[in-house]
Amino acid sequence: MAMGKRRGRQRQEELWVPSSHLVQSAGHVFYNRLNAVLATHRFDGRVEQLCRRFYKGPRGQPSLPPGVYFRCLLIGFFEGLDSERGIAWRVADSLSLRQFLGYGIDEQTPDHSTLSRTRRLFWLSTHRVVFRWVLRVLRAEGLLRGKTIAIDATTLEANAAMRSIVRRDTGEAYDAYLKRLLAAAGIEEPTREQLARFDRKRKKKGSNREWRHPHDPDARITKMKDGRTHLAHKAEHAVDVSSGALLAVELHPADAGDTTTGLDTLTAAQRVARAVIGRAIQDAVLDKGYHSSAVVVAVEQRHIRSYISEPQRGRRRWKDQAAEQRQVYANRRRIRGPRNKRLQAQRAEFCERSNAHLYETGGMRRVHLRGRENILKRLLIHAAAFNLALVMRRRYRVGTPRGLQGHPKALRGRVPPIPRRLRALRIALRRVHRSDFFTLRSLRTSASPTSPRARTVVSTTGC
Repeated sequence: MAMGKRRGRQRQEELWVPSSHLVQSAGHVFYNRLNAVLATHRFDGRVEQLCRRFYKGPRGQPSLPPGVYFRCLLIGFFEGLDSERGIAWRVADSLSLRQFLGYGIDEQTPDHSTLSRTRRLFWLSTHRVVFRWVLRVLRAEGLLRGKTIAIDATTLEANAAMRSIVRRDTGEAYDAYLKRLLAAAGIEEPTREQLARFDRKRKKKGSNREWRHPHDPDARITKMKDGRTHLAHKAEHAVDVSSGALLAVELHPADAGDTTTGLDTLTAAQRVARAVIGRAIQDAVLDKGYHSSAVVVAVEQRHIRSYISEPQRGRRRWKDQAAEQRQVYANRRRIRGPRNKRLQAQRAEFCERSNAHLYETGGMRRVHLRGRENILKRLLIHAAAFNLALVMRRRYRVGTPRGLQGHPKALRGRVPPIPRRLRALRIALRRVHRSDFFTLRSLRTSASPTSPRARTVVSTTGC
């Protein structure tokens, strides 16, 4: 066999190429299965009916189909792409993604400007309806219960630089403000080193009451988890602890406290639970950052049992606060029980998992959009893709295209669901340490004393 050389590959392209000579792709098996799930629940027809109000009629050049637009945002989650430019480039470069969107090799794929224009055209409420439609798909698949939810928040770095902030009262830039202060101190033309040294000695210099970004006024100055100070937004999730599905996703100012934003997210989750599942939420699990007398009372007024971890504040005085004292003590009794320990472990597991999938591997830790509505539109469909991944994992044991690396034969056919009793037994066995193997006899007896299959599962998976 002779060695091929790149110089021989450089040739003049043909003016006309027969369609039979074009490269054909078999498609990606994950996206083929995802398209089958969307077609089963008539996704394209529903979103086209939903978005018909934004167009004037059958006349004119056809626009980007709504189903293609929402699929492009789903690709952003599954491929870990943070910007619409990256999504457009990836779609144009991949034959399998072209097939997922319904574009041939001879067709032009959507440009990033088309995606952004379509995003500005569709209302925020339209994206919320699509997010609820995915929740109904989860409900039809038996993955959504909505009885107990957990709430947690994280920060997203804004598409805005700290050096561009201006004062709210005068609109003065930060460098100009420092030079004015130094001029008042007697230094008329300071150098950059003098400005940096003077700014380092100042205290409380990054107040959101005094500064804002001129192009993204919704961004707030805050300290990130790694210790750096950035302009950021605050994303808050309400997670169903029975399945890990996201019931509600909200975007708040980064400087708003958890006690302020938690009730808004809980209200949104309650509204979704009643509309999609048909019943109200019963339990709410939160960490100690959400604990306050007002929050505990407000949760109780919504007829929801609170499991809010209480920080060490010392002895409290309850003068003229009988109602607050009663609800705080009731919450304290609940968090001291064994059920709270299990719920808090589930809260940490599912909330941190959703944060990792959405913002780390999903690529939205730093947003490339400005304005609360624009970011929330992208975030809602990002969360809808996370919920669709749960459906794919339930059906085919693979939730992302990258998950096929360890399971090459997982998507050949639909995997039969595991019986509920055996599934609960397997979850219980995973949480038991290997050194406590002899304590599994009680689990074996309580799960199914007469089922030989259950005894086989215990004996094979317990050690």
